[in-house]
Amino acid sequence: MLFPTKPGSNGKPYLRRVRLALACVSIVANVICAGGIFCFPLLSPALATHLNLTQPELTTIALAGMVGQYPLSALAGKVIDCYGPWACSLASAGLFSTGFGLFAREIAQSREDVIRSSDSSCNRLAFYFFICSVGTVFSYFSSVFAASKNFPHYMGLATGTSSALFGLSPTFLSILATRYFSHPDTGLDVPHFLRFLALLCGCVHIVGAFTMHVLPPVEENISQPFDVDAEDQAELEDERTSLLSKTHSATSVEVVPATDEDLRSQTALDVLKDSNFWVLAFVVFVILGSCEMIMSNIGTIVLSLPPRYFPTAAVDGIPSGDIATSTQVRTISISNTISRLVVGPLADIVSPVTSHLQPGSRGVRRKHLISRIAFLTFSCFILICTYLWMVVGVRSQAALWVLSIGAGIPYGCIFTVLPSLVSSIWGIHNLGRNYGILINAPFFGTPTFSYLYAFVAAAHAPADGGMCTGVQCWRATFGVSAGVAALALVATLRLWKAWRGKV
Repeated sequence: MLFPTKPGSNGKPYLRRVRLALACVSIVANVICAGGIFCFPLLSPALATHLNLTQPELTTIALAGMVGQYPLSALAGKVIDCYGPWACSLASAGLFSTGFGLFAREIAQSREDVIRSSDSSCNRLAFYFFICSVGTVFSYFSSVFAASKNFPHYMGLATGTSSALFGLSPTFLSILATRYFSHPDTGLDVPHFLRFLALLCGCVHIVGAFTMHVLPPVEENISQPFDVDAEDQAELEDERTSLLSKTHSATSVEVVPATDEDLRSQTALDVLKDSNFWVLAFVVFVILGSCEMIMSNIGTIVLSLPPRYFPTAAVDGIPSGDIATSTQVRTISISNTISRLVVGPLADIVSPVTSHLQPGSRGVRRKHLISRIAFLTFSCFILICTYLWMVVGVRSQAALWVLSIGAGIPYGCIFTVLPSLVSSIWGIHNLGRNYGILINAPFFGTPTFSYLYAFVAAAHAPADGGMCTGVQCWRATFGVSAGVAALALVATLRLWKAWRGKV
């Protein structure tokens, strides 16, 4: 016979729900405030105007923000595995406050009558932006892994939702920037906006350090029935076995082992010896590298083209150049967000995979319709079409929405699918470490594509040092990018074949 559990023996479920709710609130708050470095296109026109920075110098600062996310990503993953998301949230609080605060201080102390840019000032700005980027990766890891480890049975949805909010962060912050920190005559007040970011991000992530914890699975919190003798225990096991058999026959599910000791003991060197790891790294290199090139340079791409629908005068006190750039930043952000929101649940439905879950969790595998590699193949196809459009179809700012959407969708898609791919192939026990190693690929991809863009633009810039204008500033860049994206698409087809039935 079955016996009721002792009162209060289930680990105080209401307290657990409160703690889980607080963790979810902090996940949302962290990611919505973590995208400050992606607002650089709003800063770059002011930096070019007031500090006389050249396009290669602007690219260097932007790259410090973009690629700085990756060198320490393996460390952030290890911190997640060893201590938990709260430690990463605490670290990002200090990094954001320091980076944005020093960046604002450097700009505020610069002279307004600068004739030639200062190399030392540019280097300091790049270093401060690098600090912000390290804060970004610690913040992102704290949120994504707090979500995925607290909801292991819905990893795609948890990862997709949290990363979608991260994608929405630039839109949220750009709205604040243009509404509260822009002026009709001078444009964006960069120092005041960055001071605001330093304060906001610091406070939000300090709160997250107290609330973002990975709670044990519900199964571990439920106590065993008390006062059960051997006969009753046998009856209980028979009833459970019968129930599981009926469930299996009714829903055709497969219960998999909760742990995998081989994957748990797998070292980083074992992962690096897998040739498919390097093929996947190349795909990440291309998709994230080229997308981040667009995200960091969309401001100068906009200004290189003549306006069609944007008036030349200010609207509501906001300069037209800021309106055009902000529109593209928001378009990238929104398409990135929608992509993450759609891809996460969709991947769980059409490509359900049973990750190697934490001890005490039980995995269920549903009908598998298509490999998750299909999402990477789709991303490469979108990039090819987008880059070819830039080569043959864009002649004014009005046509740039294709570029913004075409960069935002693959960028959000790959960040949503990658964690579940990594956990399915190499296990969840070292997910933070393995994901951190893989995500270093854009550390090389983003500079490669960004300096390709910078030097092509510099080659067509006027002799007086002004900003490059016209499609020749970037046509060759996108032509090369389309060819490399085609190679990445072929690489995804190899992975699709190699991992058939696994993801």
